[in-house]
Amino acid sequence: MKFVDEAEITVEAGKGGNGCLSFHREKFIDRGGPDGGNGGDGGSIYLVADSGLNTLVDFRFQPRYRAEAGESGRKGNSTGATGVDLIVRVPVGTSVVEADTQELMGDLITPGQTLLVAQGGRHGLGNAVFKSSVNRSPRKTTHGKPGEVRRLQLQLKVVADVGLLGLPNAGKSSLITAVSSARPKVADYPFTTLVPNLGVVRVSEDSSFVMADIPGLIAGASEGAGLGIRFLKHLARTKVLLHLVDVAPPDQSDPLDAIAVISNELKQFSPTLAARERWLVLNKIDLLAPDEVENLVNYLREALAWQGRIFAISAALRQGTRELCEALMELVSQQQRELADNPDLREAQQRKQAQMEYEIRQSIARARQLWRERGQGGGEDDDDDFDVDVEYRA
Repeated sequence: MKFVDEAEITVEAGKGGNGCLSFHREKFIDRGGPDGGNGGDGGSIYLVADSGLNTLVDFRFQPRYRAEAGESGRKGNSTGATGVDLIVRVPVGTSVVEADTQELMGDLITPGQTLLVAQGGRHGLGNAVFKSSVNRSPRKTTHGKPGEVRRLQLQLKVVADVGLLGLPNAGKSSLITAVSSARPKVADYPFTTLVPNLGVVRVSEDSSFVMADIPGLIAGASEGAGLGIRFLKHLARTKVLLHLVDVAPPDQSDPLDAIAVISNELKQFSPTLAARERWLVLNKIDLLAPDEVENLVNYLREALAWQGRIFAISAALRQGTRELCEALMELVSQQQRELADNPDLREAQQRKQAQMEYEIRQSIARARQLWRERGQGGGEDDDDDFDVDVEYRA
């Protein structure tokens, strides 16, 4: 199933109802006092995360949403009815950005989470409100205020525990195929993967995590080269990054250079994301002798001063994949426990996430500007460049 990962909508909250100008009229009472009622408040618009949705495609066909206006006040001190709030359901994992300011309004990451995106207009006042000891027959009323109008960018990011990254043909799709039920296209040419894929990795009956495979990155990806800028944002919510490296590339290039390319693109795209825990996974070790694999691991650890973990696997032969998945499951479970037990850690994590979201928005805006300067598109209406389809296979 495919889902669109970006959409822009306009939301317009309801206008407040006007106040009523009225004086009480009744038989034998020729000069009754003011009895004009207040108007009703306009309806507001809320976005609600719905776990039953996994696409933003509907917003392409219905990009405008308007809440009900409040009714005007009536005579007899009757207040107008309040406009009904409009509830718009979006998939879990949707970020809401105000299009004009690029300000993040909120992340809807848990089912049922609600976000107010447009406040309804305040009601107008009827003339009864303005009655006083010096003005017994006021003719003053006020109009209801207009509701807020906003253009919103909805961005649906893949919600996964583990994110795969690497150069094209590093073996990311082969790995997710080997360890999950996802079946992305696998072939021996670059950019076989054109859309991100999700796979559920089951380590045991009651233990599983979600792995995300994005298209391969190339030098300049953070500036829009290749497919990178469209998909790097999907790594934003992962807990750990797996950096896959081809130990026997066809061009006989040094794996150290391949690692440097990806590391540089991550830093350019988001320094906060680059600082996230990252493991090196040396793939296709079946093409090397055992002692060559050991020498390569030692060489990379020393040359990079690598402090993280390094795994050597063959995704095609499923060699070493079990140990890798068990280690990932242990890390994911440990992080979940720590976040659940430590409020300070959760707060620090939220600050990091907010900083990373800001860096990602800045990078995307910079890439779009570069594309426009080069005459390659990337404008707001250029759906082919930045509003992409993402394939979900779990």
